[in-house]
Amino acid sequence: MPTIKLNRKNVAGLLPAARVVTYFDTDVPGLGLRIMPTGTRSWVLEYRPGAGGRGVAKRRIKIGGTEMSPEDAKAAALDMLAAIRQGGDPAAERRAERAAETVGELCDAYLARHVEPKRKGRTAAYYKQLIESHIRPALGAKRAVTVSREDVDRFHRRVASPSKEGRGGRTAANRALTLLSGIYNWAGEMNLVPEGCNPCGRVEKFKEQAKERYLTAEELTRLGAALREAETIGLPHAPSDSKHAPKVKNRTTLSPHATGAIRLLLLTGCRLREILNLRWVDFDDGRGVLFLPDSKTGKKTVVLSSAAQDVLKGLPRVGAYVIASTDPDRPRSDLKKPWAAISARAGLTGVRLHDLRHTFASVGAAAGMSLPVIGGLLGHADAATTQRYAHLHVDPVRAAADAIASRIAEAIDKVGE
Repeated sequence: MPTIKLNRKNVAGLLPAARVVTYFDTDVPGLGLRIMPTGTRSWVLEYRPGAGGRGVAKRRIKIGGTEMSPEDAKAAALDMLAAIRQGGDPAAERRAERAAETVGELCDAYLARHVEPKRKGRTAAYYKQLIESHIRPALGAKRAVTVSREDVDRFHRRVASPSKEGRGGRTAANRALTLLSGIYNWAGEMNLVPEGCNPCGRVEKFKEQAKERYLTAEELTRLGAALREAETIGLPHAPSDSKHAPKVKNRTTLSPHATGAIRLLLLTGCRLREILNLRWVDFDDGRGVLFLPDSKTGKKTVVLSSAAQDVLKGLPRVGAYVIASTDPDRPRSDLKKPWAAISARAGLTGVRLHDLRHTFASVGAAAGMSLPVIGGLLGHADAATTQRYAHLHVDPVRAAADAIASRIAEAIDKVGE
């Protein structure tokens, strides 16, 4: 085995031979430059793992290629030798990395062993959609332990960027990042990756634009008029701009269950699925409450106002569900078409059904109700969730400001007397 001082000058003068030749450095033990007959070069390190000694077979690991300078190769070799003295085995670790599970395999294991047995069906479906749409295409084939923070940052920005593929935008990018981080944390607990191996750490999320929308008193009045019109004489058909379209004067009357669902969303602050999945057995008429067996935060009791109770008592009972669908044994899937028609008639722009829940909370906050009470009505598991309405909670603050200012004003006036 030829030995030589592997510096820039000597390395530049080495030429390929008819066979593979490895030149070992005179300074760093085990560091070699391997030159193929084709001229391809690679830096290698030979070492004996463990306690060493001639009774332990040598192992060889590639450090780098022609892109690495002699100085960089020596620095990398010295780092490896230091780790070997501490019991490390770079070649074995690299083989383990190659055999490790891919990100895609981690995702499959996470869904099958953690999400599907322990999460709601809608949550599992959402996680699977994020994985299939974003995580798997970008990182699925990579070995999980080799994914770097730069890889994750690049993936995060790619999901957020607009494209013809219809990527999800900043919100979807943040949700995908959170999910990927959760997958790595779970994999560490299951010993599928080394504990603490999570390349998502310190990848900054995008700022998201809040989508909260509160209806004003005037908008609520218009919504009420549209609801009454929809369930009585019906909503007029939208005219067509086409000169060939017939002049339609008919109106469409909406089902009392559709309009009733919208009223209940507004009067209870419930989530959409809580109302659509509501069964008559969940309604305690005598006590005026709903006992929801399952919601986003688990079992939930909803205290009903008199207005909400009146809506429920006025609905025709068709099947097991309060908001009847075409199949009396199945809940209604959505309210997209009725809401689109009613909100258009009321002149409400950019208002989602979920904004009715925000409106319920905002009216309470503006009336001076405490945030814990509002959180209890909405069924928030975390008090921090209710804090979004803190800026609307002005009446108690104004009362305090008035009390303080009146005393100051009184003192000022006395000084001038």
